[in-house]
Amino acid sequence: MSDRLAPGSGDDVPLKKLITSAIADMQRLIKAQVELAKIEIAGSAQAAAKTGGLLTGALVMAGTGGLFLLVTIAYVLVAIGLPVWAGFGIVTAFLFLVAVILGLLGRSAAKKIKGPERTIAEINKTKAALSGHASTPAIGTVPSSARD
Repeated sequence: MSDRLAPGSGDDVPLKKLITSAIADMQRLIKAQVELAKIEIAGSAQAAAKTGGLLTGALVMAGTGGLFLLVTIAYVLVAIGLPVWAGFGIVTAFLFLVAVILGLLGRSAAKKIKGPERTIAEINKTKAALSGHASTPAIGTVPSSARD
């Protein structure tokens, strides 16, 4: 019996291979999950870039509106006949309306940006498989026992 427990005995070799194989499998699994996260984050980055473009457009339009407001005020001082400022005022109001619309579109697009949902789901599956429990709570959720 003491021969069986001695270090370096023949029974240790398969166990070492199993442990090495399990570690290699875990490394591949973690690398795959990191790769999935990169792919999902790249998609979110594209949506964020679009949102940034819309918000930048809103700022440019608001800035242009500000310039027209200044020109309108200048023409109010020199208006003769049908006031020129009225035309510039309509253009200014239109530019601000466009800025508001672009800002609302940007805010709406920002609300649609999601995190790496599939990656989180895969990590939760891995945690459940490693712990041997099929009902492991998802990342960021509170277990029902902790709510009471």
